Amino acid sequence: MDRRRFLRNLLSGATALALTPPLLRGTALAGDPAEFAAGLERHPWLAGWKSIGTESLGPVTAQLEGRLPDGLAGTLYRNGPAWLERGGFRYEHWFDGDGMVHGWRLGADGVTHRARMVATPKFERERAAGRFLTMAAGTTVPDAQPVRNNDDANTANTSVTMIGGRLFALWEGGSAFELAPDMLDTLGPVTWREDLAALPFSAHPLRDRDGSLWNFGAISMMGPAGMLLWHIGADGTLRGAHMLETPLPGYLHSFAMTDRHLVFVLAPFQFAEGVGAFFERLRFATDRACAVAVVDKNAPDRARWFEVDFAAVYHFGDAFEREGEIVVRAVRHADPEQARSPMREAMRGHARDGGMPSRLADLHLDLRRGRARWAAHDIADIEFPLFDPRTPGDRPARLYAPTTAGEANAPYFNAVAMLDPARGRREVHRYGADILAEEHVFVPRPGSDRPDDGWLVGTLLDAAHDRSGIAVFDARRIGDGPLAQVWLPYAFPLGFHGHFAQA
Repeated sequence: MDRRRFLRNLLSGATALALTPPLLRGTALAGDPAEFAAGLERHPWLAGWKSIGTESLGPVTAQLEGRLPDGLAGTLYRNGPAWLERGGFRYEHWFDGDGMVHGWRLGADGVTHRARMVATPKFERERAAGRFLTMAAGTTVPDAQPVRNNDDANTANTSVTMIGGRLFALWEGGSAFELAPDMLDTLGPVTWREDLAALPFSAHPLRDRDGSLWNFGAISMMGPAGMLLWHIGADGTLRGAHMLETPLPGYLHSFAMTDRHLVFVLAPFQFAEGVGAFFERLRFATDRACAVAVVDKNAPDRARWFEVDFAAVYHFGDAFEREGEIVVRAVRHADPEQARSPMREAMRGHARDGGMPSRLADLHLDLRRGRARWAAHDIADIEFPLFDPRTPGDRPARLYAPTTAGEANAPYFNAVAMLDPARGRREVHRYGADILAEEHVFVPRPGSDRPDDGWLVGTLLDAAHDRSGIAVFDARRIGDGPLAQVWLPYAFPLGFHGHFAQA
């Protein structure tokens, strides 16, 4: 299909979704703010899913315990859903809240924190109205208003990255929103090319060794089956936007990359009958195989397709390629229904949540024989895996991920782990029963090109003391505990993903 025809069909599909009344109206299926508040009184750890009540925080100088290592200087940016309630209405799904971006600045003078809500058109309209107006990804909003395009519903709530010195808040279904790197003011949505305005630019771009970024836009929820593949230069200019047709609609949240290839795992789904938001109606088709696309970076407008047993995957670790085989490390969720709405009970203020049961698995793609298979590890209860991207592309990397260790008062992660399945190594630091541990970002040591020579910087929520903070580790010595911990005099909701911009 030629580019113009593909975009014409895509845009017509997007418009049809935006203006279809049955998807925008109906009985509210959201949680009750009073019910959540009552649950929070009984279970302080539910502060991780409490709605923020202010549009900005800080700047505040944080309390430093320990010492920041020499050479670690820059800003840890973090993003996540924070505004979850308006006008007596609470979102049902964790993915729905409007995004708040945090900036933790680390340097010789200590650590400061500031945060600001991303001022998307959705957020500003709903602030003025005093209620939610727009359809959400996982909650039916009553009397929702039609939207003109994806960015009218964009919450900019999932991740954050820097491209060419510019800071962007990212979501699954619309444009990247540019922010001022210092003050975090919202500058507006980015249009990489006029005919691509408001099309999906996912929250999980991957940086190539030349500094350029690859990304995708999933358009299955907008009508046609397909993906838009983005290639952005290190200077922030568009190198290419390529349309890739897919055999059937498939859900994907992120992807993996080797030195030569991009790998996409599309989980088959179908929609339940009736009206409702996307995740309310989505049902994973566990009896069908996942479609796996392997895309050569030199030919990004076509793919080689594989089939592999069903798996519900949000996040991938590293991928490497040798002797005609690609191996991708992924976090597979054991319960597809729980994966459809992570921490749903916590969003309601209930303590019955079973956490996010998962297991690390390798996806083996035999490029010579055209075969694909999963191989599970005995590593369980992890999410948000990251690694040092300087690792050579023909060998597995060490993974760094939040996990669960020992007693935990919340059904969430309370530890961080270094995982090296290929060598049978595992190091864990347990924070304690009342600490909720989030993604830990790897930061390379300046001047070093040795893989894993650097630090981990991760965010924490101390529910017992109603405070948020960060921890800093030597990445090669996780078991020794943090070199430094930093605490704020306030707490805020848990987020999803971050990016460290070195000074």
